[in-house]
Amino acid sequence: MTRAALVQAALKLFGRQGFDGTSTRQIAAEAQANIGSIAYHFGGKEGLRTAAADFIVETIQTVAGQALGNVQAPAPGPANPEAAQALLFTALERMVGFVVASPQAGEIVQFVLRELSHPTAALDRIYDGVFEPTHRRLCQLWEQATGEPAESEATRLTVFTLIGQVIYFRIGREAVMRRMGWNDIGGAEAAKVVAVTSGNLKAILAARKVQG
Repeated sequence: MTRAALVQAALKLFGRQGFDGTSTRQIAAEAQANIGSIAYHFGGKEGLRTAAADFIVETIQTVAGQALGNVQAPAPGPANPEAAQALLFTALERMVGFVVASPQAGEIVQFVLRELSHPTAALDRIYDGVFEPTHRRLCQLWEQATGEPAESEATRLTVFTLIGQVIYFRIGREAVMRRMGWNDIGGAEAAKVVAVTSGNLKAILAARKVQG
């Protein structure tokens, strides 16, 4: 219980204040734990940052796994284009549900954004654990859906644009709410985001058919 509380506190404070700007005393206070428990469970603040990164990996692997299966496992055999497209839409919907509407996602995204700005070993764990394998799996699905090579530059960039449009609704959350006149982004608002992002995916897929 104490260990989990410390990880949650570190995730929140490292994301909000940065690693260097957060003291172990602040983390202990946020977790309502004894300051000595950080050294006991993690060996120190750096170990706690690693644990926070591992928590992010486990959390996102679970979310991704609901739509894509175990992204660390070998990709499943070839699917027909219609089945692959359906999986892409499911993945997009799950992504919106977590990234846009889940309160926990805010702290995870803040932590990751700081790591992207100032990379450490924690980012390596997150990249190797979820970024690279999830992106690779989506690229494989794209190949099954469109016939375009999974590892082509165009496919990799296209998949980044699909992910990026979703991420914006989290990092630009305040701007989106003000412009849309929303007091919050919950389930109802997320459904509207799903409708638009799914429409974008449909348009991209339709354009590929026309070009083909």
